Amino acid sequence: MEARIKSPANPDVITAIQHLSKAVHTGGVDPLVLELVHLRASQINGCSPCVYAGVESAKKQGETEKRLHNVVTWRETPFFTEGERAALALAEAATRIQDGAPGVTDEIWDAAAAHFDEKQLSAIVLSIAMTNFFNRINRTTREQAGKTW
Repeated sequence: MEARIKSPANPDVITAIQHLSKAVHTGGVDPLVLELVHLRASQINGCSPCVYAGVESAKKQGETEKRLHNVVTWRETPFFTEGERAALALAEAATRIQDGAPGVTDEIWDAAAAHFDEKQLSAIVLSIAMTNFFNRINRTTREQAGKTW
C-alpha cells in the first residue's frame, strides 16, 4: 500500500498544529502519560504511522519495552499507575465514540479528575483529540509507518 498524498502539509496547518502541541505539552502532564494516551488511541484507530512514531517517541523519553508492549492490555497488567490507568480509560472512551458507545462517562471523567487537575485534564483531552485528528488523516491518506516526528 502506498500513501495517497506525497506533498508536504500546508504551512498554516503546520503552524496551527505546533500551537496545539505546545498547549498540550505545557499543560503539566507527565510526557510519558501523554505518550501512553497517544499510543492507546492510535492502537484503537489502527493508525500504524502513529503507533510506530508513538512507540519511538516514548522510548526516547525513557518508556520501557515491557510497558509499551502492554499498553494494549493495560487493564490486565500490573505495569501502570492508577493515574496512567485513568488517562488510558479516558483516551479509550473519548476515542470510541461510534454510534451507541457511552463515550466518556461521569465515572471515567471522575477517575481522571482524581489524578489530574483541570489544566492537566485539558491537556490530556486536547492530546486525545489531536491523536484522533492525525489518526483519521493518516488512515484517509494511507500514510505509512516508519516515520517519526
